[in-house]
Amino acid sequence: MAVKPLMEKVDGIFIEGQEIEASETKSLYNPAKVDEQVGEITVGDASHVKQAVEAAERSWKDWRNKPIEDRARHLVEISDYIEANLNELCHLLVLEHGKTLEEAAIDLKAAVGTLRYYAGLTNVMDEKTVENHQGTMVLTRHSLGVVSIIVPWNFPIILAFLMLAPSLLAGNTVVIKPPSFVPLTLTKILKHFARQLPEGVLNIVTGSGSTVGKEMVEHPKVRKVAFTGSTDTGRTIMAGASKTIKKLSMELGGNDAAIFLKDKPITEDLIQNAILSTFTACGQICYSIKRIYVHRDNYETFVKKYTEAASKLVVGSGLDSKVDMGPINNKPQYESVQDLIERTKQTEAVIKEVGTFAEGVGKADGYFILPTIVTNVNNSDPIVQEEQFGPVIPIMPFDSEEEVVELVNDSEFGLANSVWTSDEDHGFELGRKLESGSVFINTHRLGASAANMPFGGFKQSGIGRGHGVEAVHEHTELQARILRKDM
Repeated sequence: MAVKPLMEKVDGIFIEGQEIEASETKSLYNPAKVDEQVGEITVGDASHVKQAVEAAERSWKDWRNKPIEDRARHLVEISDYIEANLNELCHLLVLEHGKTLEEAAIDLKAAVGTLRYYAGLTNVMDEKTVENHQGTMVLTRHSLGVVSIIVPWNFPIILAFLMLAPSLLAGNTVVIKPPSFVPLTLTKILKHFARQLPEGVLNIVTGSGSTVGKEMVEHPKVRKVAFTGSTDTGRTIMAGASKTIKKLSMELGGNDAAIFLKDKPITEDLIQNAILSTFTACGQICYSIKRIYVHRDNYETFVKKYTEAASKLVVGSGLDSKVDMGPINNKPQYESVQDLIERTKQTEAVIKEVGTFAEGVGKADGYFILPTIVTNVNNSDPIVQEEQFGPVIPIMPFDSEEEVVELVNDSEFGLANSVWTSDEDHGFELGRKLESGSVFINTHRLGASAANMPFGGFKQSGIGRGHGVEAVHEHTELQARILRKDM
């Protein structure tokens, strides 16, 4: 099949208000049709990062002193741009990512909502004065300086702005690296944004993690690194940042469990929610359901209905309105999921591939994996202990709440879990026992954690909190000015 002409050619380096030339380019292909080129982008190296950091540091002194209301207005401006160009941006995002049009719209619309939410927090940096018998203490939040932001490929638009919006609002200047696998749509948006901001406030450098990312982490003038991505990469970033003692915010891997208690009827609505919670975006969501535990009394009914529902899913190109699930985004992740399935076949697990391909779609056309349901597994099996980040889901029975809490907590991850019950108060109490940054009650779908809700992980799932006021505070230093009168 012939390769189609380029759809998008993007300059991927934008520093201090200027597009910067680079000799190296990267071609981008449609993961639903791997021989179809959808774009090309220039990529940078460590020298571009150094240039960007210097520019960001120069602009910081003026940017931090602007009224927060002025900084907030810029967030509204870029949200308006995304909204006005939604259809065009959605189309490009589907082509380079593989997600469906509906999922692309969610990614972009969520970014719009996030930007407008943070634009409304104009009192988040207000000073607080405490007076008591000790004297007077004034608490002030200061911007940090230059912040490096490294964006993941799974939901690149919303995840970029969940880090970028609070950082800019707090008065920091930024060097940002779009994801190597999905840079086109985000870079277009960011370049428009950077042109509306004072020169040097927002600088963009595309490139690999081993060169561009490494310099963004290790540069001595970078005061903070904000990262969303895998736990393995998080460990590398943490080691690199330790050389100059930087602040870190990292939302890392998740192996999120859903607990369906005995009192929760296995209705069609519940099953549909569970399907959406598992297979939306081909399972490539940090806090999607990746392990299911069902009370033994309901287990067979749940597995039967869940399998029947998953069998109706149609897999193919995200531009096809009849398609429910697109491909895995990139070859390394595709191979990782396939490897996990192969290792699972070496156990006593029962593996059932369900769903169908859309008309005219062949499995070899793209990075396609049909919905895959795994039963007869042990909690220690790799399919349970490792994050799949793909459309593969193990389902296990349990007999008591004490048992299932132990099973769920038996993981190095702790991003999000969910409890499904007819007794919401009991769900909240049981959730207290789960070792994760978020516990959802009777939901676990994309959007369950909104922009105003603190989000982050326990254990190997991250450091710090994003979303909400907490995210702005993560991008500041807290200063206490103290007058003691009791000494």
